[in-house]
Amino acid sequence: MTALRRNSPRTAARPVLLALVLASALLAGCDAIDSVDPAASGTSGTSESSGSSDGSADADGGAPDGRATSPLKNEEGTAPGLAPLTGDADRAAARKLIGALEVKGRGPRTGYDRDEFGYAWMDSADGVPFARNGCDTRNDLLKRDGQDIEFRSGSKCVIVSMTLHDPYTGKDIAWKKKQATAVQIDHMVPLSYSWQMGAARWNEEKREQLANDPLNLLPVDGPTNSGKRDSGPASWLPPNKPVRCAYVVRFAQVAAKYELPVTAADRKTMLTQCGG
Repeated sequence: MTALRRNSPRTAARPVLLALVLASALLAGCDAIDSVDPAASGTSGTSESSGSSDGSADADGGAPDGRATSPLKNEEGTAPGLAPLTGDADRAAARKLIGALEVKGRGPRTGYDRDEFGYAWMDSADGVPFARNGCDTRNDLLKRDGQDIEFRSGSKCVIVSMTLHDPYTGKDIAWKKKQATAVQIDHMVPLSYSWQMGAARWNEEKREQLANDPLNLLPVDGPTNSGKRDSGPASWLPPNKPVRCAYVVRFAQVAAKYELPVTAADRKTMLTQCGG
């Protein structure tokens, strides 16, 4: 009969040593866990994107890859995109903001001209974000909202191509400067609308601010924006339904900032879009 082999002192110590290593890892906490090589563990080591893998919009109408911001968290308009408002608290806050707007009938369009708001995309409209940064307003907005941006050779301002998630349709647009009108910058409160609601009596500086304020500006699908014209929310809303409450909140934020009234029909529609 073969005699049983006794464990050597070195072999017998291995379970004890393993226990000590595991105990040390637990005491070290997350730092020890995070030091594991992602490739060895079979994980990527990065957080998953909130968007869909094919680059299309999320099921709730938001942008993939975090390219959209709630208007309630973007009061200066310096963050990209327009994220849907889905929570009860946010929608209640939206209704409170909208309900506080002054209501007034729409005045005549007499005397309106785009030039009354300064030349297009001026960089010298003081009092708004991005002013006097050496880049015109349109390129500032493309840079704010675009992804995979390419600049013109030798420029850090003029964008020649990018990908834009359009909140109005929920689709991604591969844009190039040679097809410039495929993406337009929407004045969420149209300049003609503001003229009829009181801007005709403003001074030139305030009108220039409204026309170049990033809070009032959103790069979107060109053909869709062309269909909006100078409509208020009662006459036009984005085709992408999940973003409609966020859209009217931005409309209300601009109206409140510039002390612009809205029509009764517009305010009613705005409240309805946010559950009112």
